[in-house]
Amino acid sequence: MMIEVHARLPHGSVFLAGEIVECHITFRSPFTYSQKQSQSNSDVEEVLAWASAQIHCQCTVDDTLVKFPSTASQEELATASQDTSFIPCRGESGHVVLSTKPKILFCDLKLSPGESKTYIYRETIPNNAPPSYRGQCVKYAYKITVGTQRVNAAIKLLKIPIRILVLYGVTDAHYLVENEELQVAPSNPFLQSYYNITNQSGKVVRFCLLKSSYRLGEDIIGVFDFSQATVKCVQFSVTLVSEEELQEGCKGKAKQSVTTVAYNKHHEFSLHLSLTQIILPIPLTVTPAFITNIVSLKWKLHFEFVTTNSSSSMPESNSLSENISWQGPTSLDVQTMIWDLPIDVYPTHPLQVAHGLPSKLDHMITI
Repeated sequence: MMIEVHARLPHGSVFLAGEIVECHITFRSPFTYSQKQSQSNSDVEEVLAWASAQIHCQCTVDDTLVKFPSTASQEELATASQDTSFIPCRGESGHVVLSTKPKILFCDLKLSPGESKTYIYRETIPNNAPPSYRGQCVKYAYKITVGTQRVNAAIKLLKIPIRILVLYGVTDAHYLVENEELQVAPSNPFLQSYYNITNQSGKVVRFCLLKSSYRLGEDIIGVFDFSQATVKCVQFSVTLVSEEELQEGCKGKAKQSVTTVAYNKHHEFSLHLSLTQIILPIPLTVTPAFITNIVSLKWKLHFEFVTTNSSSSMPESNSLSENISWQGPTSLDVQTMIWDLPIDVYPTHPLQVAHGLPSKLDHMITI
């Protein structure tokens, strides 16, 4: 004798804070051979005492690096029902930092062989919720937990992972998700920014960034102009970097520095180049900038330039048909300089993330 519990996310597994999360939960009593031979379905009727659903956010930290702020216990935050003793975070490590109120789906459900019942669970993620995040020191993970129990049996839990994106300064996510474009970053072409990058010897390059605010999945496009340089640039690299920094009260070590993670990188040899460009895609898997009472996340472009004052000119051709070969110098006296340029990374529409990163939408347990 068994009952199947199916959970499906009809609108995907990615949501904006402030948006309604919807999950369809089906309880089914499948046919078995012995049940088909039975003369009375009442003899094999399956009974569930109750079922509840709840969303909670679990925060796990590296205890050697993070001093977690004192909070209520997991059981208190999870708001366990006194009638069912439903504790969705049972068996998980870490700390519950957000928990919605449990919603009872039913009490005393009876299912005959082959019969099923579907319930729709809806809940709104608070606007001030932390985003889903897998950092070096801190992680935030969300789950919908469905708990159910047979009479005189142990509680069974079905856990459905979801991803939460947070767009700060927005109080009504319903309006945003109705527009699939989700314009959260400036797109005016006249907002281009120009930077003259120099060192102690002179001008290295002029850099143009088409914009400084981006959504997940967008390309960062920039142009390097070496035509007016007075210092030769042998090579350069640009890396998309995130910076994770603990709040002062949560630092386990007094002089703990910022933790950086490098993502996409562009590297190019640029000696004798006049013009070139970079294209750095922002992965859909990363977390946009955010801040909580424990940690903050920022984004930047990290530049490295290798320059030289040595003379190394290209040979000139006297005719269009003349073939000239040139071999670069075997050694150069070089200097390395670095530069960081902060950028803003925002969420994109949840459907775009879901389409770009297919995830499991159906989950099941048997009890």
